[in-house]
Amino acid sequence: MSSYQLLIEPFADYGFMRRALIASVSLGLSAGPVGVLLLLRRMSLIGDAMSHAVLPGAAIGFLVAGGLSLIAMGIGGLVAGISVALLSGFVSRTTILKEDASFATFYLTSLALGVLIVSMRGSNIDLLHVLFGTILAIDAQSLYLVGGVTSLSLIVLAIIYRPLVVECFDPGFLKAVGGYGPVHHFLFLFLVVLNLVAGFQTLGTLMAVGIMMLPAAISQLWVRTLPMMLVIAASSGALSGFIGLLISYHLGSASGPTIILTSSFIYLVTLCVAPQGVLKQWFYRYKL
Repeated sequence: MSSYQLLIEPFADYGFMRRALIASVSLGLSAGPVGVLLLLRRMSLIGDAMSHAVLPGAAIGFLVAGGLSLIAMGIGGLVAGISVALLSGFVSRTTILKEDASFATFYLTSLALGVLIVSMRGSNIDLLHVLFGTILAIDAQSLYLVGGVTSLSLIVLAIIYRPLVVECFDPGFLKAVGGYGPVHHFLFLFLVVLNLVAGFQTLGTLMAVGIMMLPAAISQLWVRTLPMMLVIAASSGALSGFIGLLISYHLGSASGPTIILTSSFIYLVTLCVAPQGVLKQWFYRYKL
């Protein structure tokens, strides 16, 4: 098999592969940097919770549209995710419950509600599409949505970059200088929900968080400066989409899980060979 047949032919011959490539690369470019900031804020598990919290909104969008309308499901997911974020923030600020506990209670409720709604009015195949995504069936409207989410995420991140970074490391200082920490916090959660909604259009609600957190973890093992972390996270997320689609095409495997497994493989290799990885830490320990 030639290099052209291996790397180019699947995207040159099939339109659905080209649309899947654009969607996965676009999603990786914005979800990776958002994931880096989630890790720095020690909110990686909250990102996972939010990916499940969008399910009831997506399910209601599915019922209203009468089928797999990704636009309706995306709007529903966005409303549900933001609602859970606001409710969790309200509960954590008015009760003794911490924010992670609040997110856990609301996301479990949302997940159960979403599965119940889809199972009552849809088929098992519809439920599988919602849970695991339909990246090879993505249409032009969904591509516009994913591209719009990517553009908006990168623009907003560029605008609030400085206060967001300060809040990651010293929220007390940002509050002391009148930096509107809560505003930036909820704006950042909005970006998380937005990227998860775009993610479930392609990878499903169960795996959308994978394209956000795995590239972020990869970047932290390679470099220690934040700008380079953002670049490496975005690059590895986009690369995972490209390689994952190629592997799924040639092996005939499901595209969404293959993309996430590709990112997992890059993470495992990074874990071994990166400057902050396991082998180098063992080497220094042995020398000492």
